[in-house]
Amino acid sequence: MTKKLLLIDGNSLAFRAFYAMYNQLDRMISHKGLHTNALVAFNNFLDQIVDPMQPDLAVVAWDAASGKETFRGELFPEYKDGRSKTPSEFQEQFPYLREMVALHGLRNYEQPGLEADDIIGTFSRMGEKAGYSVTIITGDQDLTQLATEKVTVNVTKKGVTEIEQYTPSYIMDKFGLKPLQIIEKKALTGDTSDNYPGVTKVGEKTALKLLTEYHDIDNLYAHIDDMKQSKLKENLIKDREAAFCARQLATILTDATLELPLEEIEYRHIDYDKLVTFYEDLDFKQQLAKIKALQKSGQIIGSQTQTSVEKAINVVTLQEDNLQAVAMLGNKIALHIEMAGSNYHIDDMIGFVIGSPATGYYGSRDVSLLQRPELRSVIENAAIIKNVFNVKAQFVLFKRLGMTLRGVEFDFLLAAYLLDTTDNDNELSTLAQRFDFYVTPDEDIYGKGAKYAVPEETSRVLVHLAHKADVLMQLEQPAFAALQDHEQTHLYTEIELPLAHVLADMEYRGIKIDQTRLREIGTDLEERIDTIKEAIFIEAGEVFNINSPKQLGILLFEKMGLPVIKKTKTGYSTAVDVLEKLAPQAPIVDHILQYRQLAKLKSTYVDGLLSVVHEKDSKIHTRFLQTLTQTGRLSSIDPNLQNIPMRTEAGRKIRTAFVPSQPDWQIFGADYSQIELRVLAHMTGDKNMQQAFLNGEDIHAETARAVFGLDDNVPVDPLMRRTAKAVNFGIVYGISDFGLANNLGISRAEAKRFIETYFQEFPKIHEWMTQIKAKAHEQGFIETIAKRRRYLPEIGSKNFNLRSFAERTAMNSPIQGSAADIIKIAMIKVADALQENGMQARMLLQVHDELIFEAPSDEIAELSELVTRVMDSAVVLDVPMLVESHSGNTWYEAK
Repeated sequence: MTKKLLLIDGNSLAFRAFYAMYNQLDRMISHKGLHTNALVAFNNFLDQIVDPMQPDLAVVAWDAASGKETFRGELFPEYKDGRSKTPSEFQEQFPYLREMVALHGLRNYEQPGLEADDIIGTFSRMGEKAGYSVTIITGDQDLTQLATEKVTVNVTKKGVTEIEQYTPSYIMDKFGLKPLQIIEKKALTGDTSDNYPGVTKVGEKTALKLLTEYHDIDNLYAHIDDMKQSKLKENLIKDREAAFCARQLATILTDATLELPLEEIEYRHIDYDKLVTFYEDLDFKQQLAKIKALQKSGQIIGSQTQTSVEKAINVVTLQEDNLQAVAMLGNKIALHIEMAGSNYHIDDMIGFVIGSPATGYYGSRDVSLLQRPELRSVIENAAIIKNVFNVKAQFVLFKRLGMTLRGVEFDFLLAAYLLDTTDNDNELSTLAQRFDFYVTPDEDIYGKGAKYAVPEETSRVLVHLAHKADVLMQLEQPAFAALQDHEQTHLYTEIELPLAHVLADMEYRGIKIDQTRLREIGTDLEERIDTIKEAIFIEAGEVFNINSPKQLGILLFEKMGLPVIKKTKTGYSTAVDVLEKLAPQAPIVDHILQYRQLAKLKSTYVDGLLSVVHEKDSKIHTRFLQTLTQTGRLSSIDPNLQNIPMRTEAGRKIRTAFVPSQPDWQIFGADYSQIELRVLAHMTGDKNMQQAFLNGEDIHAETARAVFGLDDNVPVDPLMRRTAKAVNFGIVYGISDFGLANNLGISRAEAKRFIETYFQEFPKIHEWMTQIKAKAHEQGFIETIAKRRRYLPEIGSKNFNLRSFAERTAMNSPIQGSAADIIKIAMIKVADALQENGMQARMLLQVHDELIFEAPSDEIAELSELVTRVMDSAVVLDVPMLVESHSGNTWYEAK
C-alpha cells in the first residue's frame, strides 16, 4: 500500500477552531480559568478527522512569527497589515494546542523565516517525490495551489470537522483552473485578508475570464497591446507591478530549506496515558470518559489501539417456537424497546431485547411478540426486577402495547442525571462513558436526522440492543454506589423513580382540546392581525414585510428617522427590547409589538397546538422532560404546555380550548403560593421573614414596609408592593443593584439602598447568601433540601462575569431546586392519595408550581380538600405552605 503523509495547517485550523465554538466561549472554561473552546474544537478535529487516517508521516506546521518576518514582508512591507489583534482568550490556548497535537502522536514544526504554508508546500513536494500519498488539511483555500495527482488539499467548510477535498480535477470542475492558476488568480485579485492589492476593480469573475483566455499573467501581459481599449486594460497596465508582486506573495514555497528531515516526522500514535492527565487538567470530561470506556472495553491497551468496537455478545432472535425461553431468564433482567426517534408517543418501535449476562439476551424486530403470554408474564411481574434506560419512555411504550411494565428498580438515565446534570445529553453511549463503559452511539447504527435509517439486517440492530441491555446490567452497581456516596439514594428511589410512573400516566392520559374553540380563537386572532397590519401600512405609508427585520429596520430608522438603539451584524436591531424603548415615540412601533404578539399566539398556540392533537382521542400528549434542567424543574415539549402566555387576555384565552375529557367533569387546579420565598425563609432561617409567613401576612407588603421605611399603620400602595415584589424575587435570583435598577426603572443608587435595607430587615438571608457562595467555591456544587446537586464549573473562573454568574446561580439554585423537589414530592403523594381514596380525578399537567386535574363535578369539593391537604404537608418546612385551588369548565375558567 502507498504510504501516507499528512500535513496540517496549524494556524488556520486553530483560528477556525476558536470561532467554531466562539458562541460557547464564556462557558467553556477550565477550573483553572483557561478558555477551552478552541481546544475542544481542535480536539474534535483530531479525533474525527486525523486519528482515523493513521498516517505514516504527519506534521502540524505553525507560523514561526508574523508574515512580515518572511520574504513576503521584505517584498511588501504592508503584508498582513490591518489584521485585528489576536483575542487574548485565543492566545492563551496556543501552548495547549501544541501539547494536544504532540499527545495525539503528531509532530509540531515551525521555522523562522517561513510561514506554515511554506513548510507544508515544501514537505508536500518532498513527500510526493518520495512516493507518499499526501493529504493537506487547512482552513485556507490558498493551499489548493499545491494539489497534484498525489497531493489532495482538504479545506474545512464549516468549523473544523467538515471538509471539502480539492484535487486537480475538482479544482478544474469548480473554477475552470489548474491548481497553479490559483496563484495567477490571486495575482489579479489580490488578497484583502493578507492586505496586498492586485489589479484595480478585478474581481474573481473577471480574473477567471482572463485566465481562461490567457492562462497566466505572463501571457496576459505579453498580449496586453492586443486587447481592446477599456477601463480594464487601463487598470491592467497601471497595476502591472502590483500584479507581479501579488503573484510572488501568493506563491507558496515548495523548495524551502527545512531543518527537519522528512523521515523524522513519523506518526507516533496517541499517548493515552499522558492524554488522560492532559484532559483532566482541561476538564475534558467527555473525552476522559471516552478513553476510559475504550480502555475498559479492550480497545485501548496502554497507548495502543485494538480493533474491536464492543465485546462480542450473542443475542438469540425470538420467534414463535422459542418464546418459552424468556421464562427461564431469572428474577433480574435488562429490558429495552428501541424507538425510531425521541417522541415515544408517536414514533415507531423498531425492536426490543430482554435478558441478562448470566442467561444471555433475546430480542426481535417484531415488538408485537411482547404481547404474547410468555413475555407478558415476565414484563408485568413486579417480582422480576428490571434494569432500563429512560423508564418513563418504556412505561409509555408498553402502555401503547396495552401492557403495564412492573418491577423497574434501575433506570440509568435518571441515575446519571442526578449524579451530574451538566452535559446530560440523554444518550446511553455518552452517559455510560462516565462509568468507563463503551456502547456504540445510535448515530453510528442509524445515522442522524434526515440520514436516520434502520439497517435492514436484523442481527445488527439486535446486537446493538443487546449491548445496551448488557451495559445496563453492569452499570447498576457503580451508579447506585455513586448515588449513595452523594447521599442521593432517597432522591432516586423516593422522588425521581416514582415520579416517572406519575408522569408516564399523565402523558399517556393527555389533555382534551376543543378544536372548534381553538379554531375560533385562531379566526379571531387572524382578523385582529389583519386589522393591525392595515394600521401599520397606513402609518408606514407603504406595504412591506413586517416579518423582515431588514425591511422593518430600514423603515423605522432610515425612512422614519427613529433613533438607532442597537445594531447587529446584519443591520439594525428590531428586537422586542429595542421596540419597547421606541414605542412612546411612534404609534407604529406599538402596533408592530402587538402584531408580533398576536402572530406568535396564532402560529405557536393555535396552529401549533392543532397540529399535535391526536386524531384518536382529540387530546394533546405533551412530554415532560425529567432529565433536562439543572435545577430539577420539569419542562414540557411536543408541545410546551408550561409556556402558554398569561400576561395578556389574548394569551390567556388559549386556555379556554383546554377542556375535560368527559361530560359533567371540570378542570381543577391547585398551586403553591410564593413557594420560593417560603423555601428561602426556611433555608436561611431568617426569623423576620419566617414570622411574616407564620402570621399569614402579605410578604410583599411587609417587604415594602421594610424597604420604604413605613410604619405598621401606613397603607402600602400597589406601586410600592410591586417594587417590593421585584426586590423579593430579585433577591432570590441573586440580582445586583444594576439589574434591579433596570427592572424597576430607578437609579442604581436607589436600587442599592433598597437591597441594603432589605438585608437589614432580613439579616439571615444576607448571611446565608455569603455562606452558600463560600460553600460553592469550596466544593464546586450546591444542594437542595433533597440533596439534588448542581455543579458550578465557572465558580473558579478568572473571568469576573462568569464567576459572578456562577455565584448568583449558587444562591438561587438551592431555592429553585428545592421548590422543584417539593412539587415533585407533592405530585407523587397526590397520585397515591387519589388512588387510595378511589377517586376518579386524574392529574393532567404540571405547570411550574401548579397541578392541573380533571374530575367529575360532584368530586371537586372532595378533590380540593384532599389535594390542598396533601400539597400543604408534602414537605415540612419551618414556615407553612399555602395552596390555592380553583375549578371551572375550562382551564381558563379554572384559573
